[in-house]
Amino acid sequence: MAAYKFRSEKFFSRGFKDLAVAFKRNPNTKDFSAVKNENAIKQSVRNLILTQFGERPYQYDIGSRVSALLFEPYDVFLAEDLRDEIFNTIARLEPRVEVNNVVVKPTEDENTLDVGIAYTIVGQQVTQTVEFILERT
Repeated sequence: MAAYKFRSEKFFSRGFKDLAVAFKRNPNTKDFSAVKNENAIKQSVRNLILTQFGERPYQYDIGSRVSALLFEPYDVFLAEDLRDEIFNTIARLEPRVEVNNVVVKPTEDENTLDVGIAYTIVGQQVTQTVEFILERT
């Protein structure tokens, strides 16, 4: 992952660039698409949460227990466990962000969970959010 530095007002931050997960071609250059800065971090946060331990070759310590927890009966304790697992995974594996809040809410039929993560990129003041749905697969 390439990184470059830039100054935003009086705060110091870095820029980031990564391959897009969809692996679509750029129509102009015919090369893989890239995501930059906030979108690269948002993609990374989501990927870390959805990755299971041992899923990445030679990087067995990268991942979370979120997928395994989805098959537990839903109650207040499970929501708290999921929230803690998401918070700890991001804090452990994504040094570019500081997590502000994690919200886990069940849908009406309780077959899926809505997850919202609010975080601040280190060196910036703006709070970013990523929201996605977790479902048993």
